[in-house]
Amino acid sequence: MSKNLYVGNLPFGTTSDDLRTAFSQFGTVQSASVVMDRETGRSRGFGFVEMGDGGDEAINAMNGAE
Repeated sequence: MSKNLYVGNLPFGTTSDDLRTAFSQFGTVQSASVVMDRETGRSRGFGFVEMGDGGDEAINAMNGAE
């Protein structure tokens, strides 16, 4: 069963590939996306990572990380 993780307080320069790379060390990343503003095309500072396995490890390790 996969877990969909909310990732907040991201620097505006963070890309979906950056999220995928950061979370892939904990398990299988099925998808990673940074939410973009429709008007400006700029990051909104949060995103989502869907993990097939390793979600709990990622939550524990990345909670509060910069």
